[in-house]
Amino acid sequence: MSLQEKAQAVAQEFQKLQADMAKAVEAREKLGTQQSENELVKNEFAKLTPSNAVYKLIGPVLVKQDQAEAKTNVNTRLDFIKGEIKRAEAQIQDIETKSEQKKKEVCVVLIRHRQRPLHDLQFAAAQTALQQQQNPGAVTA
Repeated sequence: MSLQEKAQAVAQEFQKLQADMAKAVEAREKLGTQQSENELVKNEFAKLTPSNAVYKLIGPVLVKQDQAEAKTNVNTRLDFIKGEIKRAEAQIQDIETKSEQKKKEVCVVLIRHRQRPLHDLQFAAAQTALQQQQNPGAVTA
C-alpha cells in the first residue's frame, strides 16, 4: 500500500469514527430527554394522594392503572434509562479514545508523506555525488 493510499485509508477510518461519535452523542441526548421526562412524571406521582386516579394511554384509550404499579413502572424505566446512559457515555469515551489514536495516526502518515519528497531529493543528491566521485569528468543533469 502506497503512502498516499495509507493516508486516505486512515482519513476514512477517522471520518467513520467522527460519524459514529455523532450518532452516539445523539443517542445520549435522546436518553437524557427521556430521563428528564420520566423524572417529571415521577415528581408528579409524588404529589398524588391515594385517592387520585392514574390513567395509562393504550392506543386511543385511557385505561385506569394502579398508582403503585404506575410508580413502579416509572422507577423501572428510570433505572433502565440510567443504565443506557452509562452505556452510551462509555461508548462515547471509547470512540473519543479511538479518535485520538486515529488522529495521531493521520498526523504520522501525513508527516511521512511530506518527508518523502525530501527523502527522494536527498537520495538523488547522494546518487549524484557518488556518480561524480566515480566519474570526476562526467557532467550530470
